[in-house]
Amino acid sequence: MIHFLSNRHNPRGGPDGGTGGPGGAVVLRASPSVSTLYSFRHRPLFVAEDGVNGARNTRHGARGEDRIVLVPVGTLVRDPVSGETISDLAHPGDEIVVAQGGEGGRGNSSFVTSTRQAPRICERGLPGESRTLRLELKLIADVGIIGYPNVGKSSLISAVSGKKAKVADYPFTTITPNLGVVDVDGRRQFVAVDIPGLIEGAHEGKGLGDRFLRHVERTRLFIHMIDFAVLDGRDPVEDFERINEELAAFNPMLAERPQIVVGNKIDLIGEEDVAAILARFETKGIKVNPISVATRSGLQELILRTHRMLEGLKADGDNGVALSIRRKVYRFQGETGFSVDRDEEGFVVSGAEVENLVKKLVLDSRDAMEYLSDRLEKMGVMKELRKRGFAEGAAVRIGEAEFELDG
Repeated sequence: MIHFLSNRHNPRGGPDGGTGGPGGAVVLRASPSVSTLYSFRHRPLFVAEDGVNGARNTRHGARGEDRIVLVPVGTLVRDPVSGETISDLAHPGDEIVVAQGGEGGRGNSSFVTSTRQAPRICERGLPGESRTLRLELKLIADVGIIGYPNVGKSSLISAVSGKKAKVADYPFTTITPNLGVVDVDGRRQFVAVDIPGLIEGAHEGKGLGDRFLRHVERTRLFIHMIDFAVLDGRDPVEDFERINEELAAFNPMLAERPQIVVGNKIDLIGEEDVAAILARFETKGIKVNPISVATRSGLQELILRTHRMLEGLKADGDNGVALSIRRKVYRFQGETGFSVDRDEEGFVVSGAEVENLVKKLVLDSRDAMEYLSDRLEKMGVMKELRKRGFAEGAAVRIGEAEFELDG
C-alpha cells in the first residue's frame, strides 16, 4: 500500500506503506493415511491461501498458508502433455511443491532512495502458478504375486495375510491389486500385493495388463504362481515362460527380478502328476514350491522361504526404490528476455520479466512512471525502442497496459 506516517510527534515521518505477503504454495505429500487416488475424481482443484495485504507502519502482510495435498505413498506425478515423470513420492513424508504462490507487491516504503524521499509508488501482487498434473499410483510392496488369471493369487493373499480379497471361479475376478501384510512369526512381517491376472499381450495393455504391471515395478521379488491343475489345455511350464516374456516386454529389469515359483492346486491332481511337473522345472534349474491354498498345504514353508529371500536381498543392499529428496520444488521455466515490435498504434514490448514489472506497478502517479522508465532503461528496453524509431511521447504497450514514455 501507499501510506505516509504523520502524527503530532512525527509530522514528517515519511512513507510507511507495508509489503503484501506472498501466496501459499500447493504441495503434494505422500502419506500412509491415504490409500487411493479416488478422492481426486470428485475434487480435482486445489488452491492455496492468498497472502495478506501490507498495512501502515511498514507492517508486512503474512504469507499465505501452503495447501498440503495428501496422496498415497507410491504416487507418480507426471506432466500430462509430455508424460514426463516430475516426481516419485515413494516414501512417507516425501513432498513436492507443484505450484508456487504468487509474489507479494511492495509498499511505498520499499521505494525510498536518497533522491526519492516520498515515493508514491507501490506494486500489486502477482498471481501464483496454476498447473494441471497427472497422478498415478504404484503400490509399494515387498513381494508381488504374479501369474495367469484364476491361478489362485487372491486366494493366496487372503490365506496368508487376512486380506479378504474377492475370490471366484472365473478369470479376472481381481480388477484392482490387493495389498496385504503377511505375518511371518508374530514379530516379523512383509507386504505382498497380488496383481490381477496377466495374459499374452499384457505389456501392450491387453486385459489392462500395462496398468497392473506398473504396480510390480517397486517390489523386491515375485511369487510366480502357476496352476498345476490346468483343465483348458494350458501347460504349466509354458505359462511360466509366457508370463516372464510379458514382464521382459514391459520392462526388461522385471525379468531379472528374483522369483519364487509356486505350483498351486496340488490337491486336485495326483502325486505322480505333481512330481512330473516339478521334474520338468528342475531340468530348467527352477525350484518350485508345491502348495494348495485350499488345504493350506505348503503355505508356511512358502512364507518362510519368502522372508529368508527378502532378508538376503536387504543384506545385499537392495533397499527397494531409491530414496528421493524429502521436498522438491517443481518449477516451470518461463521465457527470458524481451522483444520489441511496432504496429499502427505504436510499440509493443513482450517478455515475461518486463510484462510482470508493468503488471505489478500501479501506474497512477508520476513517481511510478519515472520508476518504470528507470527500470526499462536498466533492462535495455529503452535502448531497443530507440533503435526501432521510438520518440518521446510515443505510445508503448506492454502486456495489457498502454502508456506514453519520456525519451
